[in-house]
Formats: sequence, C-alpha cells, structure tokens
Amino acid sequence: MTDIRKLPTPDVPPTAETDAADAVDDSGHPVRIMILAALVALLGLTGGWPTVVVVLGVVLMIFLHELGHYMAAKWGGMKVTEFFIGFGPKIWSFQRGETEYGFKAIPAGAYVKIAGMNNLDEADPEDEDRTYRAKSYPKRLLVAVAGSAMHFAQALVLLFVLFAFIGIPGGSITSLDAWNVGEITPSSAADEFGLELGDQIVTVDGESVGDYEGFRDTIAALPDQDVAMTVLRDGEEVDLAVTVGVRDEDPSRGLLGIRPDARTETVGPVAAVGTAASEFGNQTTLTLGFLGNFFSPSGLSEFAGDVAKGQDDSTTVTPAGGGSGESVETYDDGRVMSIVGAVRLGSNLTEDGALGFLVFFIGINITIGIFNLLPVLPLDGGHVVVATYERIREFGRPRGFRYHVDFARLIPVVYAVFLLLVMLGVSTIFLDIVDPV
Repeated sequence: MTDIRKLPTPDVPPTAETDAADAVDDSGHPVRIMILAALVALLGLTGGWPTVVVVLGVVLMIFLHELGHYMAAKWGGMKVTEFFIGFGPKIWSFQRGETEYGFKAIPAGAYVKIAGMNNLDEADPEDEDRTYRAKSYPKRLLVAVAGSAMHFAQALVLLFVLFAFIGIPGGSITSLDAWNVGEITPSSAADEFGLELGDQIVTVDGESVGDYEGFRDTIAALPDQDVAMTVLRDGEEVDLAVTVGVRDEDPSRGLLGIRPDARTETVGPVAAVGTAASEFGNQTTLTLGFLGNFFSPSGLSEFAGDVAKGQDDSTTVTPAGGGSGESVETYDDGRVMSIVGAVRLGSNLTEDGALGFLVFFIGINITIGIFNLLPVLPLDGGHVVVATYERIREFGRPRGFRYHVDFARLIPVVYAVFLLLVMLGVSTIFLDIVDPV
C-alpha cells in the first residue's frame, strides 16, 4: 500500500491544477504505449506463452492487492486520488470522479494513494475528515490488511478450484497424502512379499497410513520386523504379511523397497471448502517457518554467502520411503527468489498446464501476503503497527481525541528498510540470473 515515492519530501506539494495538467499531458502517450506493446511482444518471443501468462497473472495479482486497499478505503469513507499499476511516467490514465486510474512505465508494483496517510501528508482542510489519519482505528486497520487479505482470498479460491474440480497429485501441495506403489525394487522386501504396482497401502499393523513421509518413518522404525499390511488392490482389500528389510548403509533403519506414485483425486465442492482451508493453513505455517529461518542471523548469513559465491547450496535427499537408499534428487533448501526467478519458475510450471500455474500462484500469493504483513514500514504490516500504537496512546483520552505518530521521526527507519529491501531484491535477482532454480 505504501511505496517510497509517496514519502514526505521538502518539495512543494502538487495542487489540484497541476494534478489535472499531469492527467492531460501524460494520460495517453502513444510512444510509451507502443514501447509497452513492443516489450510484451518481446517477452512472448523470448519466453513463450507461459511467461506471458505468468506475467499477466502477476499483474492481475498486484491489481487485486491494490483493489483491496482501494475498496477498504472507499468503504471507510476515505478520499482516494490515484490508483496506478506500475511506477514512473504515465503511459495511460483516465479520471473518474476524484480518482485517477491508469498504468505507468515501470511494472515493479502498484499503488493506491489515499489522502492523509500520516501527519506530514498535506490535505485540503475540507477533506480532512476523509483522510486516512482521521478515521477510526478499525477502518485504518482494515485498509492496512486489505492487500494481504486479497492475496489470501486468491490462494483460498485457487485451492478450492484445485480440490473441487482439478485435483492435486498426491492430494496436497505440502505433502504426499494420496499415493500408490509406483515402483518396486527387485529382490526387496516389497518384491518378496507380494506388493504390486498400483497398490494403495491402507494400514500397517492396524494403523491407518496417511502421508508418505509418515509411512516412510513408520517403516524406518521397524527394521527386520514382521508387520501386517492391508492394501487396496483393484478395489478390494488384500492382507499381506511382510518382513521389513534393512538399509545396507544403516542397519538400524528399515527399508521396504518402494517408490510412490502420486494419486490425483478431487473431493467435490462441499468437502473442498474444508480441505482448501486446511491446506491453506499448512502452506501458511510452512511459509512462516521459511521466512523466520531466512530472516534469522544464520539465514541471512547463509544467503549473503550464497550471493558472494554466486550459487546456493543444494541438499541431496532420498525421496520419502526411499526404494534402494540411493540419493536420487536435489532441492534448493531455503531458496529465496526474486520476481525474475519467480516468473521463470512459474513459466516452467505453467508449461505443464493449468495445475502448475495454479499451484505457483497459490504459493506466491501466500508468501507475498505474509511478507507484506511484516511489522515494518513501508510494508503494510508497518501501518498496522503504527495504527495500533496510535490507538493505544488514545486510551483514557477524551472521546474524539486523535493521537498521530510523528512520521518525521520514522522517515530514517522507512528509508533504511526500503534500502534493505532494494538490496535484497537486487541480490535475489543476481542469484536467480547466475544460478537459476
């Protein structure tokens, strides 16, 4: 909601006449429109249609974020003077009522300009009662969180669509919940005791089998032990007696000798409501953990080392339940991506169809929604902190009293945070270019 271009400066504030002149002079510059069209065409030629789809999706996502702020401000009776996608020179705009809408040349975000965001933001005296600072705490709080709320709403809607109508391989984005036996290692315990490709393992020693990671841990804890299994095969339950094998490299861990095959299922519109909410919670928890680890001293130190080396460290792992015990896969542990890396990853996923596109946008919406709520200005979470502090200072005062934080004292902090965000953005772009995911 807040961008650095709107911070108070010693410049003379624009008047209504200069704002109107700007709208006339820059509202539809044909050269800028042609340049933008050429850039879109170049993007399509170099990146293909998946890249264009992802970029347009990102623009839509940013638009919806700002639409959340805009709608909350309008509902709260605040004056909104600008609603723009992008920054810099205007490409195209139009005036409706008191608000100017349009596009600007640098597609690095968007903003909604609300009158009187702080005590230094000048406003016409007749508009003072319609400024952000003049409104009640609940209304200011709603405006501050509305952008992230739109991200979370997008993620929930997309999750509902996936679970209700498309299905997610494995039944979840965060874990492998729906799976069958997809591969059997020759001469392994699974091969010897009659497991077959396509079997769905239902129980182990009478205990229900859930996600594959849990099943792997269960088997790992039973080396060289006899277990009873029930599998679903061709629609019928089959009971098997299995002696769990042992890993050659670690005899204390059990090994069955299978690899999973993700099963894609839909749950129907009614059940999808609860399933989507549960999956949203799981994804949010993982994202919070990731951000906490990244912004810890050790996480930032590791990231700085990765940037200095020009690559990040990958961790070699064995898939859950591992078949032969060999390391067969690598993944990026704690990798932070810039918009460049995100678009590249989203484009690669979109090449596989709608599923990859939707999964990508679920993840990016949750991540950006949470990131924007970090309690520092100029992020939306900073406005939550300021509004809450102002409300606390108003307790015990006469009815109608308004306390306003002296924003002049916060400007150095805001610029310091902004500089750190720019450094983080530049560093992640560099890492995504020299060592792409």
